[in-house]
Amino acid sequence: MNLLHQIREGMDVYDSTGERVGTVEYVHFGDENPARPGPEAATPSPMLERDPTLVDMVAEAFSTDDIPEELQQRLRLHGFVKVDFGLLRSDRYILPDQIAGVSADKVHLNVSQDELVSS
Repeated sequence: MNLLHQIREGMDVYDSTGERVGTVEYVHFGDENPARPGPEAATPSPMLERDPTLVDMVAEAFSTDDIPEELQQRLRLHGFVKVDFGLLRSDRYILPDQIAGVSADKVHLNVSQDELVSS
């Protein structure tokens, strides 16, 4: 069974040294058939737009997903786990082959946190 299917949002993530590094924010299971594109993302209704809040502005300031296109494609194809590393650190992405195991509420990695893809 694919380990990604055992992971859910909110689980704690531990690196290969046993250090807690963050919390699962999102799980993408991968594209089963990359030749057939999935549905397009829905665009928000203009009626739902609002003025940005301070939280929105801070989030925008730290949202710099400078991941090379080739790696983005690999992440979309094979799946990934996005890990929230906290307020002052950039989020990281876990590839399926970096997961050592999953227990009841923990994701254990076979790499150090420095080896994860950062945004």
